[in-house]
Amino acid sequence: MIKATPFDFPYDGRLVPQSTALLVIDLQEDFLSPTGYFARTGYDPSPLRAILAAVNRLIAAARAAGLTIIHTRQGYRADMADMTPYEKWRRKRAGLDGTDILLRSSPGFQIVADIETRPEDIIIDKTCNGAFTYTDLELVLRARGITHLLFTGCTTDVCVHTTLREACDRNFQCLTIADACASGDRQAHEAALHMVTVEDGVFGALADSEAVIAALSRIAEERD
Repeated sequence: MIKATPFDFPYDGRLVPQSTALLVIDLQEDFLSPTGYFARTGYDPSPLRAILAAVNRLIAAARAAGLTIIHTRQGYRADMADMTPYEKWRRKRAGLDGTDILLRSSPGFQIVADIETRPEDIIIDKTCNGAFTYTDLELVLRARGITHLLFTGCTTDVCVHTTLREACDRNFQCLTIADACASGDRQAHEAALHMVTVEDGVFGALADSEAVIAALSRIAEERD
């Protein structure tokens, strides 16, 4: 089991690698680059970059233990056919009109080079904050028999938390890894982490990366 709050994960003590996936949410150039979307809208991307080392350690431990690695990327079609009038209004309001920021055709859409991806990893492209909305994420998870999800990425208060809530409503067992998630707003980050634990874990459990890596390392040793 993984030492976590308000209960150790999983609740029944059975962490099965084949039934577990590590989600790496939106670690893209548009969010982490000093010239990307996040920076251009006035947020400091440095807290997002600060989690990369922890995320990479988790990816390595998850691979060794036999977990599935799933990355998500957020962005719209190059022709913006999937962008509503409201979303276009918000884009213009943010000063992004006429740019290729948050478009799937742009370099900013790509996962940062600091994160190791492999051909066997699964990549889910999305337009919304939640990775289940208008995507095949749930289909992929059900097809693979995945029931347990470990959450990392950015931002804690928006895309990570939205996807977490969607997953909980679909009865996936969820663990958020506190020091492997980040936001440009410290208060929002801390509030989002706190929200996981309210009502005795209404959105699952919360752990730090070292506790997760320790548990995954034990599983990897048993596999060898």
